[in-house]
Amino acid sequence: MIKLKLAILGVGLIGGSFGLAMKAKLGSEIYITGSTRTKESSECAEKMGAVDKSYTDNISAVKDADIIYLSTPVLQMVPIVRQILPHLKKGTIITDAGSTKQYIANKLHAILPQDIYYVSAHPMAGREKSGVSAATKELFKNRCYVIIKDREMPVPEKVMEKVRTLIALTEANITELDLVQHDRCASIISHVPHITASALVWLLNRNYEDIEACIKLAGGGFKDTTRVASSNADMWSDICLSNSVEIINNLQTLQDIINDVITAIDSKDREKLYDYFSLAKKTRDRIIKESKNIYEIE
Repeated sequence: MIKLKLAILGVGLIGGSFGLAMKAKLGSEIYITGSTRTKESSECAEKMGAVDKSYTDNISAVKDADIIYLSTPVLQMVPIVRQILPHLKKGTIITDAGSTKQYIANKLHAILPQDIYYVSAHPMAGREKSGVSAATKELFKNRCYVIIKDREMPVPEKVMEKVRTLIALTEANITELDLVQHDRCASIISHVPHITASALVWLLNRNYEDIEACIKLAGGGFKDTTRVASSNADMWSDICLSNSVEIINNLQTLQDIINDVITAIDSKDREKLYDYFSLAKKTRDRIIKESKNIYEIE
């Protein structure tokens, strides 16, 4: 007997991995529908077992769903909710995997009726590959999965617990933050590093005369540092626009730090350079030690 109907809108890397994790733990106790942009992706999602049935339209996917899992780029989420809202049954729970939370929450507060619930969440997981073909049931394992407690639009505890229980099946490490703190911290830990990784690739690309020689020297350090620059461009464009204030603030701070390093190099100040690298090493080593077995550092 099917106990739960889950609809995943945007069955790509994240949505596909969530579906695979649910199927691995619940089997026939859950029926999963999904939506993708192309017929090829729909066929792939079904063949992999990430969903039981996939569609190329959202309305077909959400019919009779108990829980909606949004895993599209951030700026697509609110228009999708507007589209599917007339087709949802009372008591439906909407959750998401968006990397920015305040923007989505503000928009959904204005349109959701009292009998449709939204639980904001964010899995701190990903790969440099995108699309459902890159999905894996273990993507979230030992990773941090944030559930947001929204004071402006609280939901009943039983609703929170239902989402919490579902997410726990992924074997992620669940933590709870408020909206503002999440967006601020995600900017530092995830968003700015992705922008910086892409900037390093742009730096390589701008050295046209030496690019072939540079590529020959591109070993593990360069590949590790820039790995996330291979991430989905649609997703990261939306993240930048939907968390712009925090990202700009932290990019400006990063710019100040780089300027300090430039000044130290230009003035041959070895002591300042040593302190720069030494403090960075101590801080990262401490983070790695404290985060061991809590989440995987990318």
